[in-house]
Amino acid sequence: MFETLLKFDKNMLVFLNGLGSDQWDSFWLYATKQFNWVPLFVVVLFLLLRYLGWKKWFFLLFFTALLIAFSDQFTNLIRVIFKRLRPINDPLVVEHLRVLIRPQSYSFTSGHATTSTAVAVFVILLLRNHFKYIKLFLLFPVVFAYSRLYLGVHYPLDILAGATVGMSIGYGAYKLFRWFEFRYFD
Repeated sequence: MFETLLKFDKNMLVFLNGLGSDQWDSFWLYATKQFNWVPLFVVVLFLLLRYLGWKKWFFLLFFTALLIAFSDQFTNLIRVIFKRLRPINDPLVVEHLRVLIRPQSYSFTSGHATTSTAVAVFVILLLRNHFKYIKLFLLFPVVFAYSRLYLGVHYPLDILAGATVGMSIGYGAYKLFRWFEFRYFD
């Protein structure tokens, strides 16, 4: 059964990656870079400042940096354990892909999916009662993670597992942040 799942995963990647075209390549290359999302992050930081105030906001910046670092390092730990080759490094898969970039680290899980989902879940939980449209922030990890499929550097299961881990980390971070908030700031 596991082999069937992996075969489906590879076939799904080849299908999704094959939907790409030259006219969309520059968009997805742009979307996959963290730095290009800075304007969205600035808006979210402003919303958080408006809700939390300066004192909690500075703590939140520090806490979010720890969340991102933890998520990134946890992803690296998972990658070392599973050692799944990226599709672009798998000779049986790469010949069927449109290759636009060539990262060399392992594939499982997607760091893009894990970290962006963790941050999105954390922010949405913090702001859900204050800003009606904050759930739209979920579009960020969806687009960010899909870019990795488009570029052929992750399998769909890498993305799904990364998003699942990210949801858990984001939820845990929210609970921990609330604990600190109620204990030290109220």
